[in-house]
Amino acid sequence: MEKNAKIYVAGHRGMVGSAIVRALEAQGYTNIITRTHAQLDLCEQAQVREFFATEKPEYVFLAAARVGGIVANNTHPADFMYDNMILEMNVIKAAFDNKVKKLLFLGSSCIYPRMAAQPMTEDCLLTGELEKTNEAYALAKISGLKYCEFLNKEYGTDYISCMPTNLYGPNDNYHPQYSHVLPALIRRFHEAKVNGDKETILWGTGKPLREFLYVDDLADACVFLMNNYSGNETVNVGTGKELSIYDLAMLVKKVVGYEGELIMDPTKPDGTPRKLLDVSKLTNLGWTYKTELEDGIKLAYEDFLSSEMRTERL
Repeated sequence: MEKNAKIYVAGHRGMVGSAIVRALEAQGYTNIITRTHAQLDLCEQAQVREFFATEKPEYVFLAAARVGGIVANNTHPADFMYDNMILEMNVIKAAFDNKVKKLLFLGSSCIYPRMAAQPMTEDCLLTGELEKTNEAYALAKISGLKYCEFLNKEYGTDYISCMPTNLYGPNDNYHPQYSHVLPALIRRFHEAKVNGDKETILWGTGKPLREFLYVDDLADACVFLMNNYSGNETVNVGTGKELSIYDLAMLVKKVVGYEGELIMDPTKPDGTPRKLLDVSKLTNLGWTYKTELEDGIKLAYEDFLSSEMRTERL
């Protein structure tokens, strides 16, 4: 990407989009285009068409999405599928119609089969059944990356996709019900600390294994891929390291400074038993993560304390 190229970041107010804007600005890109949801509703095809026809961006980072944790995905599967599928199709099609040079589509590691061999390689996509608790979101993301792949094959476009592992960091969603596990733990332990609770109950057995990536590292990887990768196959983005939910909870508990007891509730759902990405493809391209988990959690907790406990939907 040229430093003065017109770059559109869709979803710039969310955790991922805002990190991509920070990364672009830090690397000297000077012509970044953004629109708020009030200015441009990506679910409205006519608005998206008009925006692309008027602005003519040269590069697009498609980071806009409706996201949430297990409860949100289980409660609103139809909404999650429709909103994500329609907005990504609108943006990708408008990018194609307006001859965008290159587009990066942000997916999610939930696209891979529930019982995929670990660590999960890019070619395990569509080789098994999806995790039911986030099936709707996964299907929407699979549709987006496949549409990019099919446009490349049929029309010779340069649309790429990357699949990040579990993310956390500045501008995360800390809603008590609809957030992902790490920001939910930050809020839960902070409130328990403030309230002087002697114990805190968390969902599940604590046994599932998860991988976590600081969002600014993802943003750096996205810019790297736009400049260094072209291909139909998606690229995993993660750390290649995992830990149990229980160990994660104990780490967040330590960072927050909560001294009460942690109790797991095994009657609540665990979700996928293990989700670790094989990141050898990205490593071989020349990129690796920088932020270790405890350091990242400290930064995320600082963000939480200054964010008035963000509860908006990303």
